[in-house]
Amino acid sequence: MAQLFQTFFSMTGFANLDYKYLIMIFVGIIFIYLAIKKEYEPLLLLPIGFGILIGNIPLMLGLNVGVYEKGSVLNYLYFGVLHGIYPPLIFLGIGAMTDFSTLLSNPKTLLLGAAAQLGIFTTFIGAYLLGFSLPEAGSIGIIGGADGPTAIFLTSKLAPTLLGPIAIAAYSYMALVPVIQPPIMKLLTTKKERLIRMKKPRPVKKTEKIIFPIAGFLITTMIVPAGIPLLGMLFLGNLLRESGVTTRLAKTASTALIDICTIMIGVCVGASTQANIFLTSSSLKIFVLGALAFAFSSAGGVLFAKFLNLFLKPEDKINPLIGAAGVSAVPDSARVAESVGLQDDPQNHLLMHAMGPNVAGVIGSAIAAGILLSFFK
Repeated sequence: MAQLFQTFFSMTGFANLDYKYLIMIFVGIIFIYLAIKKEYEPLLLLPIGFGILIGNIPLMLGLNVGVYEKGSVLNYLYFGVLHGIYPPLIFLGIGAMTDFSTLLSNPKTLLLGAAAQLGIFTTFIGAYLLGFSLPEAGSIGIIGGADGPTAIFLTSKLAPTLLGPIAIAAYSYMALVPVIQPPIMKLLTTKKERLIRMKKPRPVKKTEKIIFPIAGFLITTMIVPAGIPLLGMLFLGNLLRESGVTTRLAKTASTALIDICTIMIGVCVGASTQANIFLTSSSLKIFVLGALAFAFSSAGGVLFAKFLNLFLKPEDKINPLIGAAGVSAVPDSARVAESVGLQDDPQNHLLMHAMGPNVAGVIGSAIAAGILLSFFK
């Protein structure tokens, strides 16, 4: 009987527990706390946080249940992350949820979305100088786009061994948009600039809305064919929404499909943070570089808006706060622009204006990922 008990105990998580697993379990609980108590991107942080718990129950090898054990259920689910299957499906849902009217009514905001990708390329250089390979540096840099699915898609192609820390960093900084961005926005703008009131967006015709996803797909993928999986699904989802004849498909893509994929990608990314693989010096560097990438991207959008204002008539000037929304954390970064603007002028609503660079940032980060994939795959 004692021998049976000893055998049973040797198979439990308690027998194989060490401090690294405890650290990761604590991190998972923090993610769950932030999701429930602080409501920081709960749709992302809660499944990721619980996934971290799943991935850090110490296991005996051979039980065939761990995320890295071939043939296990978790390993099959992780296949969709490792091979970049879930991100394009999420982009399909994002496209079906997105209204590009504000972008179409004020095309200048497209430039803000492009400028907010600054952090991707500056961090790419920084990561390379710190000793990461070019593909790894490109994968780390994409964190600056504040787009978790794009980061996962690119990393699965260029640096799958870094998938765990890069995905966690990308989603963490997406969730912390309301914490990270306001100090940067206030530091780089004056009160006079924050008080700028922008013109009401012009009405956009249905024909324009239908033409945009078709033309947008053809133009962007002709320039960057490697972006087809993400851009194709994004623009298809938007066409489903705007065509008016595929309401059921658009509703499915923007609700059930994107929700299922979000759960799968969150749990699997969390489970991939197995302590003995995740807790390395490289992971720490990735988190620091990711924070810098996000900060540079936010700053790039704000500063470029200020630059554009040098050439615009007074009535056409852009409130620089919306430049920070050029990162693709939709719609949180647009909401941050709104809240920071209201602090100086309670009547100055910037949300609709900020959605222009915000959705442009989604396109911009996918294009940036395509560029990096073209060079380093």
